Amino acid sequence: MSAQEIMNDCREKMDKAIESTKHKFASIRAGRANVSMLDGIKVEQYGSEMPLNQVANVSAPEARLLVIDPWDKSIIQKIEKTIMLSNLGLTPNNDGKVIRLQIPELTAERRKEYVKLAKTEAENGKIAIRNIRKDANNHLRRLEKDGDITQDELKSFEDDTQKITDNHIKLVDELLKKKEKEITTV
Repeated sequence: MSAQEIMNDCREKMDKAIESTKHKFASIRAGRANVSMLDGIKVEQYGSEMPLNQVANVSAPEARLLVIDPWDKSIIQKIEKTIMLSNLGLTPNNDGKVIRLQIPELTAERRKEYVKLAKTEAENGKIAIRNIRKDANNHLRRLEKDGDITQDELKSFEDDTQKITDNHIKLVDELLKKKEKEITTV
């Protein structure tokens, strides 16, 4: 692998780490209905565990309401039971056709817990980014050791890797700030 390929790979992996962090943030409740809150829900259907969005249409018609419309109405009880057993803190309301999930107002204590969870996810994202930087630098040092790049080129590439890392870490911090504001704003 050339030094430029290593840099491109590094950038690509860091972008994926950012996307992963965004996805994790989306599943943290902020008092508003968000269909991604149910991403972790799997329902037993056709002999296997299937993600909820593959057996039902999930929508958020109002700020505090999620509606689950199963394609096969016979699994409505299974979906309801799965949601009850999940630790989302939501109580399903089943009318035989659709399940409605009313999103309750978050308490101050619960908001603090979610902010703490968001900070943990942000730190996990930063750790992933730093590990990617470390791997890229190790590959670059190997290239220098093998004589494929000079010591000056190695220094230049390491500086570039650090700049990319700093930009991605800054992006995670901005995402965290935005998520904290979303959680704490009533």
